[in-house]
Amino acid sequence: MEMAFDLDFWHWWIIAIVLVIFEILAPTFFALWMAIAAFLTGLALFLIPEMQWEYQVFMFAILSVISIVVWRHYYNKNPIATDEPLLNRRGEQYVGRVITLKESIVDGQGKVRVDDSTWKIEGEDCPAGTKVKIISVDNVVFKVEAAS
Repeated sequence: MEMAFDLDFWHWWIIAIVLVIFEILAPTFFALWMAIAAFLTGLALFLIPEMQWEYQVFMFAILSVISIVVWRHYYNKNPIATDEPLLNRRGEQYVGRVITLKESIVDGQGKVRVDDSTWKIEGEDCPAGTKVKIISVDNVVFKVEAAS
């Protein structure tokens, strides 16, 4: 059974436009690279109009993967600079801060209130009133040491 399936270059360019619109509406920074692959597939079909649809789909798939992998590699080497690098990492914002314990640390664990939140803490046993420094964060647990 032969399947009649014709794709023209403008089909790929429409797919590219739809993917760009999708990227604008739902910013995933993923559809953009697929849109570029669709545009390049359409450009290749414009230059080689006798290309079969199987090769077109294969070309689109390969170009999509390549463009996404190249972008990820580039982005990992050149992250976007920001003036608020810890904006969505709230616990890391407290690293280095010195606080006074309201409750003792017993068996290496305790709780502390910082600003408007209560956090679990781990560190050496200390009585209430001791000043401790937050040295790191593990998920939602502060690692603390006695402040000197």
